[in-house]
Amino acid sequence: MIPVEPFAEQVVFQRPRALSAAPTTYCPGCMHGVAHRLVAEAIDELGIRERTILVAPVGCAVFAYNFFEVDGVVAPHGRAPALATGIKRVEPDKIVFTYQGDGDLASIGMGEIVHAAARGENLTVIFVNNAVYGMTGGQMAPTTLPGMKTTSSPLGRDPRSMGRPLKMCELLSQLDGAAYIARRSLHSPAEIRKAKKAIVEAFKTQIAGRGFSMVELLASCPTNWDMKPVDALKWIETHMVQVYPPGDYKIKAEGQED
Repeated sequence: MIPVEPFAEQVVFQRPRALSAAPTTYCPGCMHGVAHRLVAEAIDELGIRERTILVAPVGCAVFAYNFFEVDGVVAPHGRAPALATGIKRVEPDKIVFTYQGDGDLASIGMGEIVHAAARGENLTVIFVNNAVYGMTGGQMAPTTLPGMKTTSSPLGRDPRSMGRPLKMCELLSQLDGAAYIARRSLHSPAEIRKAKKAIVEAFKTQIAGRGFSMVELLASCPTNWDMKPVDALKWIETHMVQVYPPGDYKIKAEGQED
């Protein structure tokens, strides 16, 4: 009888070192957990964990400091890009990233994000867009879709009186200081893989010193959307990606001038 060699152990799935073992505090179906893992995997793969600094804002995204095994600080509402700018200028060898929601980034923080991109600050922004204010009760956000019902637009967002959604990738990609601007979705495994690649590219942009980078992630908020998690993912596919098409909105090569 021919002896059979035992299979060598091979790890095919494990928690990234940059992701803490803290139990999640997010609602069932919330996509922040998926976004966290993608960011942590990117940090591990690039070997930058020991020199990475997280800047968390106000809102659901503030809990990010519980879930990343990196140094971090918390900024006042909307001011994460301004705080990140200060850190990066004092510690230019560090890898600095903000992790922000749509209410934080596109409303109270609009001035900060626009001017950080315009100046070409060499930092990275992870922008989670779930089209609603999550932590404070589900009010209408700058990214809320036309017709979408929220606690402050119970009949649906009416573009005639409430304006149309802000499209941050389209807006920031027009600024000279922006080096890498991309939008991805988290509604399916295939799209999640694409999101991971974009996050890696954003960090590589900062490592190479090319300037401001941002990855927008289309995400669900089943609690405030009043949907089951699976239905919320389908809603991203059938509604959000129509208003916010995923893709690369700006890629500036090293040494390229606008």
